[in-house]
Amino acid sequence: MGGPRNLVDLSHPIRHGMVTYPGLPGPEISDHLGRAESRAHYGPGTEFHIGRITMVANTGTYLDSPFHRYADGADLAALPLDRLADLDGIVVDAGGRRVIGRAALLGREVAGRAVLVRTGWDTRWGTEEYFTGHPHLTADAADWLVAQGAALVGIDSLNIDDTDDPARPVHTALLGAGIPVVEHLRGLDRLPPAGFRFHAVPAPVVGFGTFPVRAYAVL
Repeated sequence: MGGPRNLVDLSHPIRHGMVTYPGLPGPEISDHLGRAESRAHYGPGTEFHIGRITMVANTGTYLDSPFHRYADGADLAALPLDRLADLDGIVVDAGGRRVIGRAALLGREVAGRAVLVRTGWDTRWGTEEYFTGHPHLTADAADWLVAQGAALVGIDSLNIDDTDDPARPVHTALLGAGIPVVEHLRGLDRLPPAGFRFHAVPAPVVGFGTFPVRAYAVL
């Protein structure tokens, strides 16, 4: 038997109508089969709920696969689990920076690891403030992560790129190198700088590049 484990939830709950990204519709959550209706199909005292959800892929805390950016990139179903689950994780504290460049990452051992960038922006989740002026990585930071062989990169912000830059250089570099991206994380302040395992596994949907995850860390 191993020692006690501490599980830290790093995902935002998905709620009906919530907005994750400006201009994208919120999820529509409803009953396909309600409990009262289900009673006619089962024995006395037995009822079930079957829910329905309509949503865009970029909802809540989600993971981007290479297919999100590249038509010939690996989709969600093609991503290997060793890029998504039981990864050695580190947290990079961005120190209040809005623009997070290569210098903020230097000296960290990122090869084969999930690199989670803590900005504190998750405290603005659910407010209009979350959508403007968000912290993000730079192209040189992404190039460095690729060169160093990061396994996955996540951030607790609206977008890992500057949304004012239509070229999206960070997505372009990371996904081009087969490095999945997780956005809209939360609670990174509850993690140590290193020494934890990170998991962020989406449903293996063929032909999809992005999907929500239940991201968590095991301390």
